[in-house]
Amino acid sequence: MYTNIMAEQPETIKAFVKLGEFLGDYCHFTKGNQNFEDDQMGWYGKLDQVVNRASSQNGWFTQENILFAFEQWSHALKTDNLKTWLDRYKIKKTNPMTVAIIMAGNIPLVGFHDFLSVLATGNKALVKLSSNDKVLLPFFAEYLIWLEPLLLGHINFSDEKLTNFDAVIATGSNNTARYFEYYFGKKPNIIRKNRNSVAIIHGGETKEELALLGEDIFRYYGLGCRSVSKIMVPKGYDFDLLYKAIYTFKDIIQENKYANNYDYNKAVYLMSEFKFLDNGFLLLKEDTGFASPIASLFFEYYESKESLEHRLDQNIDEIQCIVSSDSNPDHIAFGNSQQPALWDYADGVDTVEFLLKTSLNN
Repeated sequence: MYTNIMAEQPETIKAFVKLGEFLGDYCHFTKGNQNFEDDQMGWYGKLDQVVNRASSQNGWFTQENILFAFEQWSHALKTDNLKTWLDRYKIKKTNPMTVAIIMAGNIPLVGFHDFLSVLATGNKALVKLSSNDKVLLPFFAEYLIWLEPLLLGHINFSDEKLTNFDAVIATGSNNTARYFEYYFGKKPNIIRKNRNSVAIIHGGETKEELALLGEDIFRYYGLGCRSVSKIMVPKGYDFDLLYKAIYTFKDIIQENKYANNYDYNKAVYLMSEFKFLDNGFLLLKEDTGFASPIASLFFEYYESKESLEHRLDQNIDEIQCIVSSDSNPDHIAFGNSQQPALWDYADGVDTVEFLLKTSLNN
């Protein structure tokens, strides 16, 4: 007998909806809105401390970027979004699996979707956090358990070697992926490697569209797999159009870690006698690669629409998402790359479907 996930895990789903409301309220709280219930104020104070710790432990986790991540999850965890996401799946009542989740730490809460997917399907999460993101998720796990005590036995964190699990979801670099495949290859698994995102520029974009592209380039300092690290441009493209449109992001060079990377990569390019463009806060370099260094953006010329499509298709395994002004349903509009829906799966692998099939086979 199969049932809908929303019906099978109502208390868990309700807890995540309330978490989303809490995240939205906290973002308002940080802007000076004090009109909240007393029992929530203590949680806001705790979260203030957690945000400060996360920022001090990882200099890339600025308060602005952490709050941006919170706000995106506050939108995603609305009842309608969860229903749209989960209504497509059917679940058969089985004993919960223990799913090991090995998380990356490149952007705040980057592994939250895997955590949500495991719990929403009625399974247990055994989480190994990245050293770069150690405090945010444990706080939200504590809050979820406060909302729904039944989750207490379904969430565990470990710093030790992971054992006694039924499946694994691991995210890391191409190098760590080889390690993951060696140690976890005999278990049902999703193993994610490096990916980057690409933007297509046709030359007729408005200044407003290109300014939105700046959000895709600079959000999280370009550290996310959904961050645009390369642009495809037509022959003869005038890069002044792009530089003028993204000038509003110039203050990013005031961030020390970003500025250090900008200075280092500029020095490398100069010593190597590479040709590049420079506007004082972003280096543009022609390169066939897809993973550009921090404070750099690779570009590549294309001759025609057909040659562009062929080039991207050839390297689809390196690309997380494509940003453009096209009406292509597989593309993302400028400015939206860091606002994925719940059904926008990393690497195009349906995590929920994987968990449901694995559960049936156990």
